[in-house]
Amino acid sequence: LMDEPLSNLDAKLRVQMRIEISKLHQRLGSTIIYVTHDQTEAMTMGDRIVVMKEGVIQQFDTPKNLYNEPVNLFVAGFIGSPQMNFMDAQIEKKGEKLYAVVGKSSLLIPEHKKQALAPYAGKMVVMGFRPEDFLTQDKLTSDNALDAEMSFSELLGADYNLYMYVNDIGVIVKVPASGEQPEKGPYQIAANMDRA
Repeated sequence: LMDEPLSNLDAKLRVQMRIEISKLHQRLGSTIIYVTHDQTEAMTMGDRIVVMKEGVIQQFDTPKNLYNEPVNLFVAGFIGSPQMNFMDAQIEKKGEKLYAVVGKSSLLIPEHKKQALAPYAGKMVVMGFRPEDFLTQDKLTSDNALDAEMSFSELLGADYNLYMYVNDIGVIVKVPASGEQPEKGPYQIAANMDRA
């Protein structure tokens, strides 16, 4: 049992110790229970992770499944940095197609998600997008475009975090840092509905 073993170390030493503990785990081949509030430690070191809230297990899964298939809003918002963006959407059926409507934007729901969302037609749902789950401008179509207003951009070396508002909801969009720094103002961003 390791209870927050790296919490008092500086950032550089934490990274080194994560690697050393992971190597030790592989060499010993035994079960280690590792308690942490740091999701980076959990995601990089764990084979299986238990996400808890107020003493109740929310999800027990692999790091990849926690990230890609969270079972509830708490897990979805807890795993990932920056955290997942959430926005209210109205599910609407138009002929054979199903859309998630956010403000004035209608986002086409992919075929593989239609069956699960069809019972919600006419209802509000919470839709989530990870900051990296927005497509490049060349993939923008009328079926995936969200109207947004950018208020701030943050350079993180290889990426920018763009702080935007979609229908008065704050969202963070992660884009590669190629070219000029994005400027404040209105944008259309392309939502990757396969990842929604």
